[in-house]
Amino acid sequence: MSNAPALSLRRRMVGLASSGTVATLILLLFALWVVFAITIGDRFFSVNTLQSMAFQMPELGILSLAMMLALLSGGLNLSIIATANLSGLTIAFLLTRYIPGSQGLAWVGIQVFAIAAGFAVAALVGLLNGFVIAYLGVSPILATLGTMTLCKGLAIGLSRGNVISGFPEPIVFIGNGTVFGVPFALIVLAFCALPVALMLNATPFGAKVYMIGSNEKATRYSGVNTRAVLLKLYVFSSLLAGVAAVVMLARFNSANAAYGESYLLVTILAAVLGGIDPFGGFGKVGGLLLALIILQVISSAFNLLNLSQFLTLAIWGGILIAVAAVPHVAGKARGSRR
Repeated sequence: MSNAPALSLRRRMVGLASSGTVATLILLLFALWVVFAITIGDRFFSVNTLQSMAFQMPELGILSLAMMLALLSGGLNLSIIATANLSGLTIAFLLTRYIPGSQGLAWVGIQVFAIAAGFAVAALVGLLNGFVIAYLGVSPILATLGTMTLCKGLAIGLSRGNVISGFPEPIVFIGNGTVFGVPFALIVLAFCALPVALMLNATPFGAKVYMIGSNEKATRYSGVNTRAVLLKLYVFSSLLAGVAAVVMLARFNSANAAYGESYLLVTILAAVLGGIDPFGGFGKVGGLLLALIILQVISSAFNLLNLSQFLTLAIWGGILIAVAAVPHVAGKARGSRR
């Protein structure tokens, strides 16, 4: 009888783990918090640590949303980092060229114009991606690899590989300021994640994206203009990269053609870990956000433990394999009981 409560708790935990990606990620996050609380202690729960996590997550989160949109359609967007850097350099060039000496409405107007120009560049890249993929039938991997190389070449060529720095305070605030103790960049992430979630779950466009990811040919035969949907989807993906560009240049107070290159594979990792099917057709924003929190918790904890960041990457990969295996193991376990 003494083992009954333990067995009951174990059954509940196993049932929760096998019930879906979000539940599995919640269990994993809880387990990580317990382990790191024991090994690190109060430092892990300090305000500085939590605020550091909150400052580091937004740009990766926004880029992961951009990657998620492409993955849901059964595609891929390898150009998000290069798009962000080219957009960031566009904004940085305009800010540093025209802001000095400006005052009043001109000072505000130039900042708005610079950000708008950055988004225009991102939209152009998205249009190019969408047109080549949807209308020319080029593989998303090849198309976005081409635009990635194009954007990176333009960024390095136009900036000569130099860093552009020194932006106005309102711009820097986006990446480093806080509102009631909450990093403003985290608020930006929330304002990106919520519309994306609503678009995917509560609009006809979102339903079409999931349909295309599940079976593009069948969706096209059902009367959906799949080309138009894919074109819009890649524009949205690139615009999110443009938002990430603003956050990155604001946080670093500089822009460069090589910033964030390590983020590309991590965005795919976060998306797949969050339950987005790499073949398309399934995935939710909530799962992606949970995956981002888990990755950030691991990274911050390893930093506090003075462990190598390469070990962090190894652990991230191991967690991805483990989470991907849980549903299959649970399914086989249920099948054997029958």
